[in-house]
Amino acid sequence: MRSELIFGALTHVSNRYQLCQLASKATRKLHKPNSRLQDTTNEVLYRFRNANPGMSAPIAEPEIQTVEQRRAA
Repeated sequence: MRSELIFGALTHVSNRYQLCQLASKATRKLHKPNSRLQDTTNEVLYRFRNANPGMSAPIAEPEIQTVEQRRAA
């Protein structure tokens, strides 16, 4: 059942709202046109149950911009 998948996914994501947001984004990226949306959603929740969805992507470091200082005339 999907409720078991949701409670399994909540072991890695403590906030239900965040789980909903992550699941919807992952479902949009993984969905194939000729398959059911419900099956894709269940697959995403199954993956979230087995792995932490927040730590799967590498964190990009922000670029450091150099700021030139002008001297007063």
